Amino acid sequence: MKTWAVVGLGNNPERAAFGVAKLLQDKGHRIVPVYPRAETVHGEVGYKMLSEIPGPIDVVDCFVNSTLVGKVVDEAIAIGAKAIWLQLDVIDHEAIARAQAAGLLTVMDRCPAIEYRKKN
Repeated sequence: MKTWAVVGLGNNPERAAFGVAKLLQDKGHRIVPVYPRAETVHGEVGYKMLSEIPGPIDVVDCFVNSTLVGKVVDEAIAIGAKAIWLQLDVIDHEAIARAQAAGLLTVMDRCPAIEYRKKN
């Protein structure tokens, strides 16, 4: 799963999404920033919505509030993503159930940066 849409990724280096996206890039993944300002981050063009991204997305990584993530999960299903990743403290059991019912791989309340560190 090489292409990751990172929802909530802007140019603020103080935000967790910024560092995690850089780590994903450093590990060989392509990141696609998804943020209301559609900023270019880490050299990758940003988009306001998942549906605006040209080409397939493997993983939708969600750095949004739990109350907002259901909509993102529904968009991930609609664009044909292969997986949905809800970051630490992002919890929505109903949204994850919808993603699983649609055939997506799911991860909830975990961070890929932490998971990468566990492997090393």
